[in-house]
Amino acid sequence: MGETIRFLLDGQAQAVRGVDPTRTLLEHLRGDLRRTGTKEGCAEGDCGSCTVLVGEPDGEGVAWRAVNSCIQFLPMLHGKALITVESLARDGALHPVQQAMVDKHGSQCGFCTPGIVMSLYGKAVGASGTDAPPAEVLAGNLCRCTGYGPIIEVAKAIEAEPAPEVDFSVVSDETMLDLSHDDPVQGVTRRWLAPRSLDQLAQAFAEHPDATIVAGATDVGLWVTKLRKPLETLIDIGQVAELKAIEPVEGGVRIGAGVRYVDAMETLSGLYPELGAMMRRLGSTQVRNSGTIGGNIANGSPIGDMPPALIAAGATLVLNHGGERREMPLEAFFIDYGKQNRKPGEFVEAVIAPAPRPDLIFKVFKLSKRFDQDISAVCGAFALTLDGGVVTSARIAFGGMAGTPKRASACEAALVGQAWSEATVEAAMAALDADYTPLSDMRASAAYRALTARNMLRKVFIETTSPGVVARVEPESAAQETLNG
Repeated sequence: MGETIRFLLDGQAQAVRGVDPTRTLLEHLRGDLRRTGTKEGCAEGDCGSCTVLVGEPDGEGVAWRAVNSCIQFLPMLHGKALITVESLARDGALHPVQQAMVDKHGSQCGFCTPGIVMSLYGKAVGASGTDAPPAEVLAGNLCRCTGYGPIIEVAKAIEAEPAPEVDFSVVSDETMLDLSHDDPVQGVTRRWLAPRSLDQLAQAFAEHPDATIVAGATDVGLWVTKLRKPLETLIDIGQVAELKAIEPVEGGVRIGAGVRYVDAMETLSGLYPELGAMMRRLGSTQVRNSGTIGGNIANGSPIGDMPPALIAAGATLVLNHGGERREMPLEAFFIDYGKQNRKPGEFVEAVIAPAPRPDLIFKVFKLSKRFDQDISAVCGAFALTLDGGVVTSARIAFGGMAGTPKRASACEAALVGQAWSEATVEAAMAALDADYTPLSDMRASAAYRALTARNMLRKVFIETTSPGVVARVEPESAAQETLNG
């Protein structure tokens, strides 16, 4: 088993041994490499001041993506390439993005500036997720001095340039990476496994059923940086090619559990345009560049945005236990808060999203305090079919209304077989009280959640019967462009 983390920094090979596997990339940059330009603002992937670019081979060259280094574990960099803000200036001259920030007065206190520069540099070199309006690309970079106007002007002035090419051969390693400590280290991870195939993953998880599976670490990273949670064994699925596949199957598309949001958006937008629009509000560019569809499902969060939409669509979940697979309707995976229909050593392998019928009405609404990069208070998804003005089928699911993402069975029953009318919708809205008993928390009160869930159904009715009426916020963003086609 290899114990050395190898990666490229500015094209130069780096080798790190004996590291605590839950040491973050940000800690390594600032502490070990003294690259202090990358800042820690939140340590939870929200503010973007720690943004760096990570590159990996994509078969044709290098696929670069902006990520939050504060919640990336250092072993996740194994076999990849890294660029930080210190990489940009050459021979005493600022990079054009940096110079533009100076010329257009885009920096005030300067703390957030390095992360903003890296996001903008990512746009210049065509990194993943940057084919969007500037405001969307920068949604994951918070400027507490509120200097967004000049920064947006910098973003608009950016010119495309060739992406850096690197030689990955000097850091390639096809073995399973196993980082461990000979002597116990209290309170930190002891072992990191990085299987390179689905069979290796199934074997590793069967042998370590209590291990924590890591995909993008957008959630698990916070267990370490915020909760200081001791994790004895982690299994990184980032090197399992089978889990990164998006494949057409009979009646739909199969999305591997390791597919990142950014890589699934085109496919899911093609099937369900409204789901694609909602995904552009799910986290930030940095989060979508790291987080995975399977991870959003597997962690079982009651406020995850993907499960309600996929449940409404009628998605099927594929689980793997030691190489043996079983399938279930996605809604059957969520049993109770923090409890999923999963045996020890069993993991999410894929989700199958069905192709929608031509007559399907599919709507998704995400309600949050901020439009961009915020966790939902309520997320509602609706899939309806009508025939002659009568509702012939209904699949409705909400997140944020219960301890799990959950279908609204009473509401569905109140709709099916009834005329698609205001009276029917009113009755179905009232039926939601039988489906959910929401809680009050920092994001919303129980009464607010109940009211807004009802109003989401009303919005479906308004948008399908009065298309000229605006029933939602219409920002000038790629999300709306996607929605409008």
